[in-house]
Amino acid sequence: MIINIVAGGPEELLPDLTEYIVNDAIWVGVDRGVYHLLKRNISPSIAFGDFDSVSTDELIYIEDRVTELKKYKPEKDETDMELALNWALNQHPSTIRLFGATGGRLDHLFANVHLLLTPFQEKNEVDICIIDRNNIVFIREAGSYKIEKMDSKKYISFVPVTLNIRNLTLEGFKFPLKNRHISIGSTLCISNELIDDYGTFSFSEGILIVIRSHD
Repeated sequence: MIINIVAGGPEELLPDLTEYIVNDAIWVGVDRGVYHLLKRNISPSIAFGDFDSVSTDELIYIEDRVTELKKYKPEKDETDMELALNWALNQHPSTIRLFGATGGRLDHLFANVHLLLTPFQEKNEVDICIIDRNNIVFIREAGSYKIEKMDSKKYISFVPVTLNIRNLTLEGFKFPLKNRHISIGSTLCISNELIDDYGTFSFSEGILIVIRSHD
């Protein structure tokens, strides 16, 4: 099962959501993201938010079309995105995609990137990522991984989450590495590229943010 969560980030940063419509996908709206979905004739199964980013008329439009609407006060301990993500994790999906999670306020951007750590903290094996028009962002723990070349997003960057990344090895890349130690704050692994159809990256300790981008 795949769960697609659409939040209320700038609409111009959304990819073509119709590309992600598959039979087993569940759509979840978050605040203004519910309106983004309905405008694209995608009906969310459930929606979360305080809806402080929609007009009165837009909220009426949403309430008329969404059966399961979870409304919250703006003063709460979790962001709307976190509430939606926690619900999604409890459905035990194989994949969670977050849309509308970038752009606009930087505090929300950083919070959404940090939400990608939630499955690791809960020992949940769900594959989770953030997708916008220009980027795909996901997180990996220590291990060995295969990565496929994408012409649409040719740049691949590796950003440490933890203080240290041990023995980072990149194979099949324009700028390869062998058992390199990377400290948090380093920009060594920004804007690399695959030279083969596939490459691998591996490391023995730490957590990395992996970002696939195009200009």
